Formats: sequence, structure tokens, C-alpha cells
Amino acid sequence: MATISKLSNPCLNYSSSTSFNTRSSSSTPKFFLGFRANNSTTFNHKKLSLVINPSIKGSLCVKCSQADGNGSSLKRTTLHDLYERQGQSPWYDNLCRPVTDLIPLIESGVRGVTSNPAIFQKAISTSNAYNDQFRELVQGGKDIDTVYWELVVKDIQDACRLFETIYNKTDGGDGYVSVEVSPRLADDTEGTIEAAKWLHKKVDRPNVYIKIPATAPCIPSIKEVISLGISVNVTLIFSLARYEAVIDAYLDGLEASGLSDLSRVTSVASFFVSRVDTLVDKMLEKIGTPEALDLRGKAANAQAALAYKLYQKKFSGPRWDTLVKKGAKKQRLLWASTSVKNPAYPDTLYVDPLIGPDTVSTMPDQALQAFIDHGSVARTIDSNVSEAEGIYSALEKLGIDWSFVGSQLELEGVDSFKKSFDSLLDSLQEKANTLKLVSL
Repeated sequence: MATISKLSNPCLNYSSSTSFNTRSSSSTPKFFLGFRANNSTTFNHKKLSLVINPSIKGSLCVKCSQADGNGSSLKRTTLHDLYERQGQSPWYDNLCRPVTDLIPLIESGVRGVTSNPAIFQKAISTSNAYNDQFRELVQGGKDIDTVYWELVVKDIQDACRLFETIYNKTDGGDGYVSVEVSPRLADDTEGTIEAAKWLHKKVDRPNVYIKIPATAPCIPSIKEVISLGISVNVTLIFSLARYEAVIDAYLDGLEASGLSDLSRVTSVASFFVSRVDTLVDKMLEKIGTPEALDLRGKAANAQAALAYKLYQKKFSGPRWDTLVKKGAKKQRLLWASTSVKNPAYPDTLYVDPLIGPDTVSTMPDQALQAFIDHGSVARTIDSNVSEAEGIYSALEKLGIDWSFVGSQLELEGVDSFKKSFDSLLDSLQEKANTLKLVSL
């Protein structure tokens, strides 16, 4: 499989007339790998072919062909099996330019993309692919905040185009690209609402998710934004109590919307996993007893299993049935922070045990490659709920305060995204100042 880490400095060339917007399964584009040299850099999302470094003989090229075309199909991956056999959507937790690097990943079974301020900090600060647009915006007199959002929105729009086929084929059930409101607004209810409305209008794509953090001040924001018909990815969920509040905000928002057709208002709840073990493991090591040490690496998945149990409970019964009659779709659980932080743990620890229907697993490069290489596809999320409940209770008995764990990780998550956001704006300002000096 061609991954982003292997696709450096691509030159783009769209050469097939296949449209990404068709709903017909017979005309759904399929992607194929081939080799050719081509120096064109034309971008047109309705036509597709990707040539990687065409100056090198035999360079990698991704061509788009009809199902009855002349290409030869790529090998299926475990990502296809994950979705088709278990109903879990594999998403990619990364985004950078050129966005068309996503094409081989889509062919390999990726069905959506998540981004965050840390991802964009890395993408924009380490790549020259943003230079031309950056220069044009700065020379046009745009301030740095505006420059940042213009750079981000372009990437999101281009990625949304690539996933429109999946979005249309699933009738809005999949194929989403997520973009987060400013992390500076994590404690600002009204500011988050206005930012979400602005960002949704700015991106102007049906398959965009506006990411809102699950902080206490933003729970009312989630309800309000959902009621306006804007689809939301609720991020930075670290506890069962906060997760239930997120579900209720989604349901409240649907009920308050006044819409007769709720089918186009969707949401995912991003429940973070590996960071839970990172914190709880430290607490267990401090306790130091054999029982405590034996529970290392088990807290995150146990809590995740209980989150899925809560999901099943909340999206059933009379209240939910009434919303279903108006076309409402479940707010899917999305497993986030799926990369392993402790090298002693299996590299698919936060993917393999969390497989279940109507869920999403968003994976960065490391986790994605590991799962494709040796992941197991089986329904595991609710295979042993009693064991998960036992682990959760055992941790409480040892003095692990789940409320503290959730609050602490939320604070760390918000702070991390704020630092990434501020750092990127500072570096962009320095770059802009340098550019202005050069142009004098």
C-alpha cells in the first residue's frame, strides 16, 4: 500500500473523466496503481490521477478508472474487511498537502479523515506546499488568523471532494472530513457556536464535520450547533460521564431543530483511548502493588467497552425511536488516540479490541499500517463486557478516580491543542514578517 510517508513531493495530474459526485454504484470510481511519466500539475477534483515524482523513471502513479476499465485492482486490505464484515469505518487521523496523497489510502479502505490543530501545525510548519498560497494571502494584506483559516479550509475542502463518493454512496453515513474550531474557544459557549456556524459556512461541503471539544462550556454549544442542522464531531471525550452528556446534547439538538428530515444531521463522538492508559498506568505504578501493576494497559479499553454499552442503551427506546421516524442517525462512537504510546504494548492494542458495528476508528500512520499488516477483524468491543466492568471496578477500588482521570486528560488535551495552535500562528507571523521585509 502507498502511504503518505511514502508519497513525497507528488506532482498531480487528473486524467480520468470519472466524477466523484455520482450516486450510481455502477459508475463509482475505482482506483488503480500504474506507472507513467507526466509533468502536468493540473488540479480538477472531478478528474483523477496521481503521479508521484514524475522526474523519476517508473514513479508511482494512481489512476482512476471505471469498474470496467483497463486498470488492475489493488489488493484488498483488512480495512475493507473491517467495514464490510464488522461495520466499523476506518478513518485516517492526519491531513497535509498535497491532499491527493489520500487517494491510495482511500483505495486501501480509508473512509474518512480527522484533523486537529496539532496535525495542521506539523503540516504547515514542515512543508513548502503551503508557501504559494501563504505568500499570496500575506501580500494581499490578510492578518495571520485569516491566513491560517484560509490554508486549513482549502485542505478541508479538497479532502471533502475526495471523499464525496463515499459520502454519496452511503447516503451521508460516511466519508466525512473533520475540522476543529479554534482551541482558544474551549471555555466559550457562544464563541464556539459562532465559530462552528462560520466554519461550516466557510467550508461549504456536505461531508464536513465541525469539531467541538466536549468541555463543560461546550456541551450547550453542541446542542445548539446540532439544532441548526450542522454535523458535528465532538472531540476530547475521556470519561463515561462526559460521554453521556455529549449523547444527550446530540439528542437534545435533534429534538430542538424543528427539522422534519433529520437524515443529514449526523455526528460522531470521539472517545480518546491510549491517553487514558498513559495517565492511569502512571497512577498504578505509583501504587506499586502486584494487583495494580497487573492492571496496566487495561484501563482504556475497559472504559471504551463500557462506553459502547452506554451507546447501545442511549440509542434505543421510545425517545430514540421517535427521532428515527424523522430520519435521525445514531451518533457513532469514534475511537481516537489509537496509536500506542507505550512501546511494550502491541501496536494494535487500541484497534483490535475496539471493533464493533456503527463505530469509527481513526488511526494515524503507525496504527493504520500496523492494522493493515497484522490486525485482526472480529467483533470484539462487546465480547466480554463483564470483564471490562470488573477492570473498571478494580481500578476504582485501588483508588483510581475516573472523574479525575477524565478532567485531567481534558485539561491536557485542550492545552496541547492551544499550544499547537498558538505556536503555528507565531511561526506564520514570523514567516510573514520575513516575507514583508524581503519584499521591501
